Amino acid sequence: MDGVVVAGCALLGLLFGSFANVVIHRVPAGGSLASPPSACPACGAPVRPRDNVPVVSWLVLRGRCRDCGARISARYPAVELAGAAVFALVGARVGLDWALPGYLLFAWTLLVLAVIDAETRKIPNRLTYPLTPVLAVLLVAAGVLNGVPGAGLRALLGGLAAFGGLLLLALISPRGMGMGDVKLAGFIGIGLGYLGWAHVVVGVFGGFLLGGVVAIVFLATGFRRRKDLIPFGPYLALGAVLALLAGDVLIDAYLRSVGLT
Repeated sequence: MDGVVVAGCALLGLLFGSFANVVIHRVPAGGSLASPPSACPACGAPVRPRDNVPVVSWLVLRGRCRDCGARISARYPAVELAGAAVFALVGARVGLDWALPGYLLFAWTLLVLAVIDAETRKIPNRLTYPLTPVLAVLLVAAGVLNGVPGAGLRALLGGLAAFGGLLLLALISPRGMGMGDVKLAGFIGIGLGYLGWAHVVVGVFGGFLLGGVVAIVFLATGFRRRKDLIPFGPYLALGAVLALLAGDVLIDAYLRSVGLT
């Protein structure tokens, strides 16, 4: 059964990875997700159904539009493969549980927002505003259905705590933290709060640690200057995913290192 869950999640990840590309392309530009149908941005030719199969179509077309030959970014299959991988990992971590839909939404949203922030340095309210309450409802419902309503309450409190903590940092250092990051932290706090308070700490701290290490490397190599803004959303998202998938291991390793277990 575990293998079936993981395989099913991987397939869903491919499909939702394809939709993620639509969201990544259209939402920052203010476009509709419902219409018009997908088309080549270079020549405007509609994408045929046979050219819309995740990963496979890009490989068959050798990364070019069938009509005009314009290059199709490798980001498209990369996002689809990332969707399949992270959905499979979430399926393996959560299993056939009432919380699984919530954590698939959690992973998909983090993937989408990380790519958008990396490309545009913005985390759209158009995504965080509706998806945050949806995640909260899914996890509160999962807590009730699993007989652990306290986990659902902890998810809500985790969201408030993470949001409040980063809001304070944003007020203290507005150049170092944007309100988009604050809203993303609230979303992350909900997802990790369901698992436990330590997971919230690991996820948020992990995001700061990863962001700090990469920033130091960028500055040391001259890839970025000190005054350049480095998007923080991707590191918050990666820290959250690590906390979800390996939080128990990281927490146990830390407790052992300080002699608490």
